[in-house]
Amino acid sequence: MAHRQEPPPIQENDPSEIDPIWTSSRTARQIYALGEVEKDITRLLSLAASSVSLLTLPQTDEPDDNLPQGEERSEQFVLEVSEYFERLDSIQVAIRSSLAHIRQSRIAPSAITAPPLGFVPPSLGVGLPRATGTRGLQEERTDRDAWVGILDALTRLKTSQQHEQLPVHTSPHHAMNT
Repeated sequence: MAHRQEPPPIQENDPSEIDPIWTSSRTARQIYALGEVEKDITRLLSLAASSVSLLTLPQTDEPDDNLPQGEERSEQFVLEVSEYFERLDSIQVAIRSSLAHIRQSRIAPSAITAPPLGFVPPSLGVGLPRATGTRGLQEERTDRDAWVGILDALTRLKTSQQHEQLPVHTSPHHAMNT
C-alpha cells in the first residue's frame, strides 16, 4: 500500500539563523513576521488542497497521487485538517499583531495602501523619474546646480571683460600737457 509523504512539520526558525537586520527594530521584526505569514499561507493552501484530495473517492485517485487508502486515509485527513486549523490560527494571530503594531505606531493608512497599477519605483530611490528620461530627482538637481554655476561664471567673465573694454576718459587738462 502506497503511503503519502508526511507534510513537513511546522518549523520555527532558529534566531541565530535570522539575518540581524530583521531583529534590529520592532518594525523589522514585524516585517519578518509578515514574511513568515506569507509562507504559512502557502502551506495553508497546500494543506487545503491535499485535504480536499483526501475527501475524494479512492477510485478517482491517480496512480502517482500516493494517497493512503482505507482507514489511513481518514487518519491522514484528520492530521492535515488539524494542521490546517493550527496554521490558520497562527496566521490570524500574526496578522492581528501586525495590525496592532501599525495602530500603535500611528502609521497613516495612506502609507500602507498599494501603489497604482503599473507603478514603477524610482531608480535608487533618488526621486521621481521623468516621463521622457530615467534620471531621478538627485540627478536633476545636480544638473541644475551645474548649469547655475556655469551661468554665474559666464556672467562674471562677461562683467570683467566689459570693465576692461571701457574707454579711459582723460581730462582735457591732461591732454593739453602732452
